[in-house]
Amino acid sequence: MTTATASPTNTASRPSSTSTGVPASPENASAEEHIAALRRRLDEIDQKLIELWRERAAISHEVGQTRVAAGGTRLVLAREQEILHRFREALGSDGTQLALLLLRAGRGKLV
Repeated sequence: MTTATASPTNTASRPSSTSTGVPASPENASAEEHIAALRRRLDEIDQKLIELWRERAAISHEVGQTRVAAGGTRLVLAREQEILHRFREALGSDGTQLALLLLRAGRGKLV
């Protein structure tokens, strides 16, 4: 019968500590890299959302100006209800809130 012997610990291969002071195991290092990659992707998505928000607001504003210049009303409530419904169907109550923000960004406050 053979007995297993413990191998000496190699200090050179020990992972370093993270900024929180917790030793970074290979699993932690991998998780941290994954989280960093996910956050980079979130930042990219956020930038696109900001660009799309601004584009949508500008187009919506132009629609309102064109409608008023042609003798129409500044708002078309049926259109706003259609947008609210579309967002609510797709995203639930959060969709309604998002749609309200988008509508306000394009037309301004109703005061």
